[in-house]
Amino acid sequence: MTDKIVVLVTCGSISEARKIARSLVDRRLAACVNILAPVESIYWWKGKVESAKEVLLVIKASSERFAALQDEVHRLHSYEVPEIIALPIAAGSRDYLSWISESLRAEKPQRRKRR
Repeated sequence: MTDKIVVLVTCGSISEARKIARSLVDRRLAACVNILAPVESIYWWKGKVESAKEVLLVIKASSERFAALQDEVHRLHSYEVPEIIALPIAAGSRDYLSWISESLRAEKPQRRKRR
């Protein structure tokens, strides 16, 4: 078992999906986000069966950063109850899992040279 996760989030539009994906990657809460569209969702909402065309985000992240990732999705998402589901990555390519770890690290500030 690894500490890496795949997080699934559905969005109401491609623009919302791109905004969330960009923010998660920019903030190093996700190493990569795939945007899949359209997906058709059929679900219960407020006592009746609904259906909608949505956009699915497939987010590669770490369990350590999940709480912050979830907070950022809630901050940017338009849904009253957004889907945010984390699935563990049991195993994977060592190189890919290392790349996820490296991508989630905050860049070290560059030291300024004294003149």
